[in-house]
Amino acid sequence: MTALVLADLLKLRRRRGLVAVVALLTLGAIAVSNTIIELLHLVDAKAHGPAGGVTMLGHQAFTIGALGAVAAAVVGAVAGAGDLEAGVYRELVVTGRSRLALYLARVPAGLLFLVPFVAAAYAVEAVVSVALAGYHPAPSASLLLTTGAWTLLKVVFTYLLALAIAAAIGSRSYTIGILLAWTLALTPLLASISALGWTRKLIPGVALDALQPAALGASARQGSAIPMATATVAAVLLAWALVALAAGALRDTARDV
Repeated sequence: MTALVLADLLKLRRRRGLVAVVALLTLGAIAVSNTIIELLHLVDAKAHGPAGGVTMLGHQAFTIGALGAVAAAVVGAVAGAGDLEAGVYRELVVTGRSRLALYLARVPAGLLFLVPFVAAAYAVEAVVSVALAGYHPAPSASLLLTTGAWTLLKVVFTYLLALAIAAAIGSRSYTIGILLAWTLALTPLLASISALGWTRKLIPGVALDALQPAALGASARQGSAIPMATATVAAVLLAWALVALAAGALRDTARDV
């Protein structure tokens, strides 16, 4: 199993275009945005605040989570359907390897590829939020840790959904389109419809927003918050992840090659 994970990880690392896209969506986006914000502050401190502080941490955590989710969708789509679209999945199957093992190996492989980029981007933001706080209150160590864990959870969850969808439908482009439409358009729309009542809590994006550290205020949230117990959030996210991965596994292991 370890050999399969390392092989899948190597395949992802060898895709230079994928590496460039993920790096730009994580490290690149945070570096550029912080640089612009701080330069504007230096030019006109009265009109533009510093790049650090709790409020900016919330804004940038939302940025990392949103763009990290896009990166996760791309990586998950490549990991889940890359071999199939490249025409090499049949060769992997005829070697006698378990199809389920081939599928499960993509879970840690993709995370080993994706998580370091997201963690590095957040580490940069954590340093900036403290070092360049200026007259804004600087975040505490506990807030930095909880915000980082929350941001990383959003990215990891999106990757698991992307992997499962890609394995189920066998298409990278459709997977990315479905996830972007669901995350960026449908989730905020459904969450804003109060007539749906408690059923909105079944939406994974709503559950993830409920975990946002309260100290960040509304700066890291796309819409209005819907209160949820931590146990409910865990149950919703776990159910979505397990059902999606199981559906992807059933389709991937039964596919004609």
